[in-house]
This record gives sequence, structure tokens and C-alpha cells, in this order.
Amino acid sequence: MTRPNRPPIPLSEPQRRLLMQLRIEGAAPRTRLAQALGMNGASVTRLTQSLLALDLIEELETPEAVARGRPMVPLTVSGRGGWAIGATPHLGWLELVLVDFRGRPLVHDTTPFDSPDPRVFAQVVETRLQALAATHGFMRGKFLGLGVAVPGYALPGDRNRRAVVDRLAGWDDVPLADIIGDALGMPVWIENDASVAALAEYYQDGIIGRYRSVLTLFLGHGVGGGLIAERDLFLGEHGNAGEVGRLFPGHDARPSGIDLLRTLREAGIDVDSLADIDALMETHRPVIDRWTRRVIEQLEQAVLSGIVWLDPGAIILSGALPLRLLQTIAAGLDEIGRHRDENYRAALPPVLASPIGSKAVVIGAAMIPIHAVTAQHTPL
Repeated sequence: MTRPNRPPIPLSEPQRRLLMQLRIEGAAPRTRLAQALGMNGASVTRLTQSLLALDLIEELETPEAVARGRPMVPLTVSGRGGWAIGATPHLGWLELVLVDFRGRPLVHDTTPFDSPDPRVFAQVVETRLQALAATHGFMRGKFLGLGVAVPGYALPGDRNRRAVVDRLAGWDDVPLADIIGDALGMPVWIENDASVAALAEYYQDGIIGRYRSVLTLFLGHGVGGGLIAERDLFLGEHGNAGEVGRLFPGHDARPSGIDLLRTLREAGIDVDSLADIDALMETHRPVIDRWTRRVIEQLEQAVLSGIVWLDPGAIILSGALPLRLLQTIAAGLDEIGRHRDENYRAALPPVLASPIGSKAVVIGAAMIPIHAVTAQHTPL
């Protein structure tokens, strides 16, 4: 059994609550934090002093706030609190991102990679980190760990063991966190790519401050999903919550990028990559429109089921498809839902299209060690 990772910065429950409140609000003075958390001023002062000493939060010194006294000086999460890495293997290349403690990407890097061996993956990650460190000097702060996004579901008994796609045969049913962590000498978290995409989407401005629970559908080469429930990544009993791909068997038409490429090729259009789709949106609109209408119909039941069971604040459509295509699908799903429930008086979640694109996966992977600092339950 793979050893679980501990939080990279051990905090008390009140410290975690205050830190999460600042992530929710963006910035807030001590008086506001005391009110929101139901604490007295002295308790908040002690907590903020300890978090300031750890460089996890910082003061925003505005002249007006300083003039009104220290309790009115806004506090915010500090990027200097640490940094983390996210990594994921693609067909023919490897993607890395480094984020600071606020979750802001510092460096985005891609490099050729075609090995099915996780040890080779670790070696390439180490080589790229050394080169990036020499160029950017990011290793001066506290390192929190590496999150690895894997295109595969967790196997019984250990969510670090995954059933993966054929091109990553060496990753199948092996203790990935131990293999990669031992090779790199660092704490490693392993998680499904669509699940970590949900984490990246949740930490975006305008989402974490507005919603406690979010359902994300990720349309990449395949189709997957992820859940944030009560501000934490919900993985389920066996680590496979959000495996919506099972609703769409691979031998049938699917709401996925691979399916769109196949549809375009069958129409006689020469296209090799999802990156080429945006340029075809106008010239081959009829084919793409037909595919889009079918995808909206396919995703309707998945969205409705998610609303019924999770009651999310929002549904986010994310993935490697062009933003305007995601926006069209999101608008179609939103319209269907509101038309179906026009006499239903409970609140319904908006369906939103994400502007992050495919980078949501690698950003989300990097957010796992950072999220573990404040999460109530540490991801394995």
C-alpha cells in the first residue's frame, strides 16, 4: 500500500479555516475575518500573526487602511508561501507547470516525451526542473510537492494504482506515487486528469468566492468529470467519482475531442490535432454544428444527474476544445435545463465555459499539494 502524503505545511484547523476564507474573499481585514469565522479579535490576531510568520498571507498596505488602524489593513494569501509542480504525460510530449501559493502559474513548459515508463517520466521531469530553475530561479521558496495528472481510473485498494491508456503501459497497476516520488526524492500526489481539472477550475477568480460545490465536465481527447463538494475535491469511495466516460462507451459516438476529429475526417476534412479545430470553426461550420448539437444531447443526462445528486453551485465545461465551442455547448446545456425546469422554483446552477482550456489539467495537478495545506481531507 502506498504511503499517504502528509500536508506539506501542517496547520491547525483554525489556521486552515482562516486561510480558506482569504482564498474565498480574495482580501479581507482582520475585523471582517473575525465576523466571517465567528471568532473574537484576539483569536484572529494570533492566527494571522502565525500565518504571516509562515509567509502564507501578507498585508496589503493601503494608506486609508493604515490610517484606520492595523485591524483594518486587508490581508490576502501570499504567493511567497511556497510553490508546487504539476505534470502530465501526453501523446508525444510532457507538460509541466509551476504555481505559487496563490495558485498563479509561474512557468509553463512542454518537452518531447514518448516513453511508457514512469521512471523515464520522472527523469524527464527532473531534467526540465533543473533547466527551469537555472533560468527562472524559482527554487528559492518553500517547495510543497509534485502533483501528477494521470489519464486513468483508480484500481481497487489503492488509488495510486491506475488503469491507464495503452500508450502508458508501464503506468498500469503500479504504485505510481512511490515510483515517481522515490526517483525524484519529493512528495508526489497521483490523481485522475479530469478530477484535477475540476480543482483548477474551482480555484479560479469568480468561482471559489461564489460557490461551495462545483461539477466540472472535461472534454479533452476523451470525456471525464470532477467534483468539488463543500470546497474540497470529492473523489468517492474508490477514488473514481466523476468517471462520466463510462456513460459513453468508446465504440460509440462520444462527446470527446477524438470523436470530433474522427467526425471531421469522415467528412473529408484533413485535421490531425484539437489545436487545429479553432481554424475550422467558420469554414466547416455545418459539420461542427451537427456534432455540437449531438454532444449537447449526449451530455444532457450527465448534467441532469449531477444536478440531482450534487446540487452544485455551478457546472463548468472545461477541456481542450476551442473556447467558443465550449461556450456553445455550455449555452445549449443551460438552455435545455432551464426549459425543462421552467416550473421548478429551486435554484438551478449556471453552466459556464472555462477559458483555461487544456491547461486546467496540469494547473490542477500543481494545485493538489497547495490544496492539501488547507483541505479538511488530504488527498492520497
